[in-house]
Amino acid sequence: MDMKEQLSQAIVDAAKQAIADGVLPEAELPQIVLEVPPQKEFGDYATNFAMQAARAFRKSPRMIAEALTERMKYSWLDRAEIAGPGFINFYLQSDWVYDLLARALSEGEAYGNGAPIDEKVQIEFVSANPTGPLHVGHGRGAAFGSALVNLMRAAGYNVEAEYYINDAGNQINNLALSVDARYKELLGVPCEFPENGYHGHDIIETAQQIIDKYGDKYLAMSEEERLAAFKPLALSEKLAKLKEDLEAFNVSYQVWFSEKTLHEAGYIEETCDYLTERGKMYEKDGARWLKSTDYGDDKDRVVIRDNGVPTYLAADIAYHRDKFRREFDRVINIWGADHHGYVCRVKAAVSALGYDPDALEVLLLQMVSLYRNGQLVKMSKRTGESVTLAELIEEVGTDAARFFFIMRSIDSQLDFDLDLAKSQTSENPVYYIQYAHARIASIFRQADEAGIARPSADTNLAVLKEEAEIDLIKKIGEYPEEVQQAAKERAPHAIARYAHELAGLFHTFYNQCRIVGVDAELSEARLALVTAVQQTIRHALTMLGVSAPDKM
Repeated sequence: MDMKEQLSQAIVDAAKQAIADGVLPEAELPQIVLEVPPQKEFGDYATNFAMQAARAFRKSPRMIAEALTERMKYSWLDRAEIAGPGFINFYLQSDWVYDLLARALSEGEAYGNGAPIDEKVQIEFVSANPTGPLHVGHGRGAAFGSALVNLMRAAGYNVEAEYYINDAGNQINNLALSVDARYKELLGVPCEFPENGYHGHDIIETAQQIIDKYGDKYLAMSEEERLAAFKPLALSEKLAKLKEDLEAFNVSYQVWFSEKTLHEAGYIEETCDYLTERGKMYEKDGARWLKSTDYGDDKDRVVIRDNGVPTYLAADIAYHRDKFRREFDRVINIWGADHHGYVCRVKAAVSALGYDPDALEVLLLQMVSLYRNGQLVKMSKRTGESVTLAELIEEVGTDAARFFFIMRSIDSQLDFDLDLAKSQTSENPVYYIQYAHARIASIFRQADEAGIARPSADTNLAVLKEEAEIDLIKKIGEYPEEVQQAAKERAPHAIARYAHELAGLFHTFYNQCRIVGVDAELSEARLALVTAVQQTIRHALTMLGVSAPDKM
């Protein structure tokens, strides 16, 4: 049991004892919330439990707080003080922090990982149409999604990452038509570009690759034959480039799910028949409709058009049915903010299929704006089109791009400062954190050269008395709970913030506390401390998909 759990249990025991003593009436205890106060003078931990329990006990918060503190006598607790209307501030004995550090050191690289949680989770993210390169907006989804996968795994969840390939429907037809037009143009054959075609420079590159490999042989084919040939060729090339960009961005998936397989297996039609049998779908005006208004939608939705062609919703319903049939306890979709209106109808479909709509969680990403020299950047210097993820990686690097995407909550629009991301100063948060990790590696090299003993299980941690040392230990001690809380809140940005705060405390310690050239026992203890700092920073950065360099 860590100190926070121990303190929570002590509050429960004190409340039960007060009830047994007749000081407080029988009542259901509210949840205990313990927080680290923003200022040191308010103790190591604080709780508003007495105020939360006032209604249940029908007593004033201060009276409840007094009843609790009178019954909390522990060797590890220095004192408990009542503040304001009923806050309780806890001041722990000074030696409790050494247990925190000892735990971090004993767990090593696993420090921060939680016990296995019996919940199978699928996280689907990016899932951009494979009709062109990934852009900056996709980059935010890729960084956030992969970091969330890592974070939830570290917290103990059984997580599977999935990419849904939209390889069926009009977008693939338009891709083939676009490549066909560019293919003809490059070979000097006059043609009209399709109205709904893709105008990106990448389409020209795809067409050129086909020419480089096959020449003009497709000109001899009929348009129908040529388009049938270009569909798989273009899709394969686009998907390969997409995977290449994601791999360069430290993003990996266990499953690449093809939408086309839903059509080919007849699973969409089967799912529609299943919903019709359940009375959740009906026919009207030659079309098939989902009774989504039964589940809070503002109108029923067409699933199969009157011409027999499925809508996007049809494939999505079948796809989500497949997800839940794979026995995921929770399905998390990460979508762009422009899909906000789509959430209700997909949840309605999940309900109609007989699954718990709360088991489907949709996280919406807000927009990203790039700035260079204080000016908004909308277009690529190279192509005059939207800035691609590959171009962003080329300009600022994977580490900076990922960290800048992750460091803000997805609920807020992100202003990405390209100049700051490239700078090697303390103003750049990812550089600041990585520099702390590299600086510790340098400390170890210096210590080895000086012949200072590496820390062991017998290292006397109690010689660490300086305020900067104690602050650092306490921050390290918060890490396991930070991981758990961030995972529950789907908040990788909380880990980015934590890593930045830990790095800041380390830099303060480094400027105040020497390691080489002081008493041998103190040197060894301080090496133990920076060992824990380094491994915690490395664990946090690794979860975020960012490297932890030993030299900078």
